[in-house]
Amino acid sequence: MLTLHVAEQSPEAAVLADGASVAAVGPFADLAAAHPSARVRRWPGILTPGLLNPYGPELLEGMYHPDPREADALGTEPFGGARAREIFRADPARLGASARRGIQRMLAHGTVALAGELRARAVVDAVRRAGLAVGQRPDRLPGPAALSPTPLILLPGLVAGGPARFAVFDVADRADLVRRGAGTCVATVIGGRLVYRAR
Repeated sequence: MLTLHVAEQSPEAAVLADGASVAAVGPFADLAAAHPSARVRRWPGILTPGLLNPYGPELLEGMYHPDPREADALGTEPFGGARAREIFRADPARLGASARRGIQRMLAHGTVALAGELRARAVVDAVRRAGLAVGQRPDRLPGPAALSPTPLILLPGLVAGGPARFAVFDVADRADLVRRGAGTCVATVIGGRLVYRAR
């Protein structure tokens, strides 16, 4: 099924997805006229190829992402250090569950690819199931590990025939995205599937 994604601030860069692939990229009016039966998804802000987070191991193997049911005891924010290591040591199965929650947090920040050498099988499996691409880790990391690292690393542009992997941010333009960060994400698409949508 064809799905045409268009963002208010970037109508000239609409994306026509055909399943897991990009069928075409171009002005919304042209794509809509050429494919009148395509389902249309309208978004605020801008549509981008999505982000690479270079901190895969740090965020998914070195931090614990609490389950909402643990909020009273552990809070709601991810944490690392000795406290996280103790949780993983006491119950190794919690690493996979934590990684899945961490991936959901990454998707909510427009992450469609990550980098860094993942060693834990449960984490590798969670990344593969989520469909996240694995990219090249930059020579210089942008700062401390974060869901919205500074500076943001945008992936190369979307092309026809390439994977339907992108994100939408509720910002005026790319400069506004850099200024406000990845927490402005409203949608993330991987393999043509909407894997995150802001409420």
